[in-house]
Amino acid sequence: MPEPVSYPGRWNVLVVGGGHAGCEAALAAARLGCDVLLVTQSVDRIGWMSCNPAVGGVGKSHLVAEIDALGGEMARNTDRAGVHYKWLNRSRGPAVQALRVQCDKLAYATAMRGVVESQPRLQVKQGTVARLWLEDGRVVGVVTSHGVAFAADTVVLTAGTFLAAVCHTGDAQEAGGRAGEGAANDLGAQLREVGVRTRRHKTGTCPRLDGRTVDWDQLRVDPGERDPAPLSRYGGAPQLRQMDCHAARTNAKTHALIAAAMHRSPMAAGQITGRPPRYCPSIEDKVKRFPQRDTHTLFLEREGWSTGEVYLSGLSTSLPPEVQVDVVRSIDGLGRAELVRFGYAVEYDTIDPTQLNRSLGLPQLPGLFFAGQVNGTSGYEEAAAQGLVAGLAAVAWARDTAAPEWPRHESYIGVLVDDLVTRGGDEPYRMFTSRAEHRLRLRVGNADLRLTPTGRALGLVSDADFARFERRRAQLRQGATALAAAQLTPTAQTRALVEATGTGTIRGPMTVAELLRRPHLDWRGARELLPVAVRELPDDVVDELVTGLRYAGYEQRADERAARSARAEHVRLAPDLDYAEVGGLSTEAVEKLSQVRPETLGQAGRIPGLTAGAMDALLIYLEGRRRSRQTTTPRGASNT
Repeated sequence: MPEPVSYPGRWNVLVVGGGHAGCEAALAAARLGCDVLLVTQSVDRIGWMSCNPAVGGVGKSHLVAEIDALGGEMARNTDRAGVHYKWLNRSRGPAVQALRVQCDKLAYATAMRGVVESQPRLQVKQGTVARLWLEDGRVVGVVTSHGVAFAADTVVLTAGTFLAAVCHTGDAQEAGGRAGEGAANDLGAQLREVGVRTRRHKTGTCPRLDGRTVDWDQLRVDPGERDPAPLSRYGGAPQLRQMDCHAARTNAKTHALIAAAMHRSPMAAGQITGRPPRYCPSIEDKVKRFPQRDTHTLFLEREGWSTGEVYLSGLSTSLPPEVQVDVVRSIDGLGRAELVRFGYAVEYDTIDPTQLNRSLGLPQLPGLFFAGQVNGTSGYEEAAAQGLVAGLAAVAWARDTAAPEWPRHESYIGVLVDDLVTRGGDEPYRMFTSRAEHRLRLRVGNADLRLTPTGRALGLVSDADFARFERRRAQLRQGATALAAAQLTPTAQTRALVEATGTGTIRGPMTVAELLRRPHLDWRGARELLPVAVRELPDDVVDELVTGLRYAGYEQRADERAARSARAEHVRLAPDLDYAEVGGLSTEAVEKLSQVRPETLGQAGRIPGLTAGAMDALLIYLEGRRRSRQTTTPRGASNT
């Protein structure tokens, strides 16, 4: 590499990578008034959807709603490019319902690039970052493969799947974080040299088909929402014409072809050592792990209005090209299909996220933050959430202020961050509602109520958006008051209206609020029973009113549990605490505590494998230290 040449100027925050994490980090920092530089391998791939053309899903749309509530960009940009909106889990409770939005990939990337390039105080430069610029053990910038050195107060590294990355298709291998784009080998090597622990992960992608060669009439149509509501609460209505999705199914012939070629899979052949995502297996893994299944559902998602390319969701594979052709053509409706791109696997380095603090910073290299798949996660949504966290933390670092905190009982973002830095993971992490113990109060519908005031306090939520939020909050308060005050009496007409809802009858006086607590009552079918003030409210406001009534008891108990947990979260642990000095801790407990370096007692309790006995020993030690400080502190002096 040539001798580095310093580029004129210095930035407050430098973001490496223009994917979903990098975009959120760079935009957040610039919107808070920092001078920001985004360095990315290809400016044409800013905000690119490198795998499936969709945003959201179970657990994931909760993250996107929270990003939106805080003033982030992902939900707004999805509505600029969304072509198929689909609610999932409609038959289940509101806490686990989720919106998934298929996007026009080119429209999504074009719109996000436009947002980034038009953001004041944010500059973009193309280049591959080869190494970090270090001085006196601190990060002060980056150096590109062309030898250009960019100086910055702090760096956010969102390297995605590019660290020491290799793409596999059958026996063929090529360096690259995705097809057609190079790997970042030098940067990964430098991180290991300075003592950063890394792991090897694997992910994969599906074949893309030529839509003109698909027999669409042989496939099941999977329509989206007839009148889709936007994913963003603040960004406006969906902007593009909608399209249908289609479903296909594998069959016995498909599975036989895959089984016969299993030995040619890079995973089976031992070419890939990285851990794949458990919850997004390749078609080879599905056939091997579920031999009792004779069929699997696939979805054909058009990649946009300006292309005929179709994403074959559910058929992630790295089998040889000729096998992929046979497998695809064995499926009803795809007998004539031409593959535009073959599926492939990507093997890459991630860092062990338990080395990070809860701001996603690396304590051993002050000024360096990590976000996205480089932290061992999977998915656009998890990456974007981390980008927002890391971007805000970088701003705080540059200004020498405290970084925002993300308690896990307040947001899925908090669950994500805490899971990563406390538990880590040997496989790519994916968000599910089941990961959040407080999921009944962490709903998509109330993300704004939970987090928009925080976004406003941070400076990310605009005046116009906050005014919209305050109107909605006032409507909810007025609606709740009206429902609690409105009385129903058991007249013949009232009984008839209530019985028409199919949820029983009314035998005595009750409020409308009490009636709406009935679990299976659809308020739209009982609209005539609502007070006029509530009937005039937007449907999404009434939905949240009804959900709030039904979840009130659960939320109260969740709040009580959160309060108990908060007490442990307030007990801070010194970053240099020598756990070997704590009597009663096993060697394993000392190793785990020393590796994770929990910031609070509550976080320590969530480290996998840390026993109740270990927590008791830690509590006794902390109490002993507290008493010791009290007895040795002179009267009138502070003992904190």
